[in-house]
Amino acid sequence: MNAKVTSPTSAAGGWGSAKAVGTSLAKEHVLLHGSALLAHQNKPDGYMCVSCSWAKPAHPHPFEFCENGAKATAWDITKKTVTPDFFAKHTCTELLEWSDYDLEKIGRLTAPMRWNAQTDKYEEVQWQDAFADIGARLRPLAPDSVVFYTSGRASLETSYMFALFARLFGTNNLPDSSNMCHESTSVGLPKTIGVPVGTVTLDDFEHTDCFFFFGHNTGTNAPRMLHQLQDARDKRDVPIVTFNPLREPGLVAFRNPQSPTEMLTGKKTQISTQYHQVKLGGDTAALAGLCKYLIEEDDRAQAEGAPAVLDHAFIAEHTHGFESFAAAMRIASWDEIERHAGLTRAALESAGQIYAQAEAAMVLYGMGLTQHRNGVQNVQMITNLLLLKGNIGKPGAGVCPIRGHSNVQGQRTVGITEKPAQVPADKLKSLYHFDSPTKKGLNTVEACEGILDGSVQAFIGLGGNFARATPDHSRMEPAWSTLGLTVSVATKLNRSHLLHGQVSYLLPCLSRIEIDRQDGGEQAVSVEDSTGCFHGSKGRSEPTSDLLLSEPAIVAGLAKATVGDRGTVDWDGWVADYALVRDAIEATYPKIFKDFNKRMWNPGGFHRPLGASERKWETETGKANFVVPETYDEDPDMPEHDGSVIRLMTTRGDSQFNTTVYSLDDRFRGIKGTRKVIMLNADDMLRLGLQERDVVTASTVAHDGYTRQVKGLEVRAFDIPAGCAWSYYPECNPLIPLWHYAKESKVPAAKSVPIKLHKQM
Repeated sequence: MNAKVTSPTSAAGGWGSAKAVGTSLAKEHVLLHGSALLAHQNKPDGYMCVSCSWAKPAHPHPFEFCENGAKATAWDITKKTVTPDFFAKHTCTELLEWSDYDLEKIGRLTAPMRWNAQTDKYEEVQWQDAFADIGARLRPLAPDSVVFYTSGRASLETSYMFALFARLFGTNNLPDSSNMCHESTSVGLPKTIGVPVGTVTLDDFEHTDCFFFFGHNTGTNAPRMLHQLQDARDKRDVPIVTFNPLREPGLVAFRNPQSPTEMLTGKKTQISTQYHQVKLGGDTAALAGLCKYLIEEDDRAQAEGAPAVLDHAFIAEHTHGFESFAAAMRIASWDEIERHAGLTRAALESAGQIYAQAEAAMVLYGMGLTQHRNGVQNVQMITNLLLLKGNIGKPGAGVCPIRGHSNVQGQRTVGITEKPAQVPADKLKSLYHFDSPTKKGLNTVEACEGILDGSVQAFIGLGGNFARATPDHSRMEPAWSTLGLTVSVATKLNRSHLLHGQVSYLLPCLSRIEIDRQDGGEQAVSVEDSTGCFHGSKGRSEPTSDLLLSEPAIVAGLAKATVGDRGTVDWDGWVADYALVRDAIEATYPKIFKDFNKRMWNPGGFHRPLGASERKWETETGKANFVVPETYDEDPDMPEHDGSVIRLMTTRGDSQFNTTVYSLDDRFRGIKGTRKVIMLNADDMLRLGLQERDVVTASTVAHDGYTRQVKGLEVRAFDIPAGCAWSYYPECNPLIPLWHYAKESKVPAAKSVPIKLHKQM
């Protein structure tokens, strides 16, 4: 294979980013058209990025897009198309041999298709015939045998309609992509501060005294945030402390592509003032070390009559459980903390000093915290740290889970959830005259379990690449053929569409970037960003094909064919005018969406009300809660004292968003032309008898009777803590057992998988 590995990029942005954008537009044959469109990306009167969900400012930069956002736009508006003629030439079995990258890069789907079991090919079908047949096949099924899955891209309007369709059908089986990433946040935060989302907005970036980052690759997954971080560093010298196993360029340094001075002179901004390479699975221990330092320093200050380190007034008025937590931290062993964190006491105390000196601090984190067996505990340790100094509910302070996909948070806000307690059933009954189902639905892991045991008989996918995004491929992929029906709403072909059920439909939809013309005129949609702000989005590119339908139109077509007149929903009226859907969303969630249609075009969006931001705690105790950690070992499945076992984390490359791979090159990590690599600590390579360019098979250490392995991985040395390794997602998802998930949230624990490596001869 001989993967080419060069020196990783030392800073995010710069000429490398500018070149990558131009190359991407040229590859999709949209250099001029795409360049013009990008001027409208993330603007108050434009379209919201289909990639990440980072906040959209009220006063945007001239080019309010990042490298990956531009690649996502180019990917969507490509001139390359996948017509029925393409499917006439290729069987699904043949196409399954193609790589994920090769499947998606062939272009946009152009017509509705149905799989022909006799020829093993997709064939064109009329929309109404597709809807009628899908409805006829769904109606006889038990409602809880059908899964309605949503990826993170669908708009608020589409998501609301899809959730209503599922509940009219009779099920809460509404898993979505958040089940695979930030569900640990949605479970952990309500118990500690009473809200399921972050508490900061862009305004807080201008008032904070320090940032703490945990488990996030900002330069790849939320690059536009680097503008706020650069301003904080250059203008106010705000310290940024990062805890991450890999030294990601975006959190090391940033060269602003929109600054002529920086582009011409090579000047760059140092982002992190401290960078701590925590061991995989060591975040709880690292956070415990910070908390222990603060509490002991406060004890010392009180004994000496010095100013307090902790905010005792806030703790007394607003929190519950402090004494138990403080006692646990006081008796915690520094030796144990250091061993689990992979960091020294001195390093943790150095970071703690920065936090102690700040009047207002923000903690930001990504899936490096949530995708662990104790991911929920990680999230609660974040709030423990913030509560010690009253860093919730004041300017410049708060918790900021950095959500991934463009509307994954918003979908949950308008009803995409398997949890009936989060559904306003009384509102739905008064609006649509039906009783919402009360049985808990399936989340992503449970949907996979249902596919394996046969209790799930049909799968409706609103976007995404479910079969590749989920774990345990060697078990899951064969199970898809047992499903009676699979329906995929998509813009491009991916592997999930080829792993079809006994009857399978592929329904192509408009992209958010494309002009959506309905009977009521050109339509707009809306999304929620990572900071809880809602924005309007209006497509500006001509549709790829005249046969494409919008996502709302497809959901309405499926609903009318399946649930008929059940409930009192004006599906046709909603499709003609999406403003009516927004009125319905407002009627269902009046506190969140007051004056929705009037406010959706506010520059910077409008913010959802959050009690925690006002120090109103909607928890069982009526206060913010400290939580004592059960263990400092985030991954109890990891075998102890076995030097042959290493911890693997799966990660995305810089030319990738979720399962979509825009290029086989990863400039930030110095990888070119391949994703079949595994990166190890040099000492581990020596200890395991491995050399550069050895080809290995990675096998999961699990004693459940199943063999999980990925072959053909080329070994390379990388700056990663000893005992740890990384490789790419989703290529290494086969190594993650389905049962290896976060306790309470069931997020697949992809950031610490116990594996062994075997050299291929």
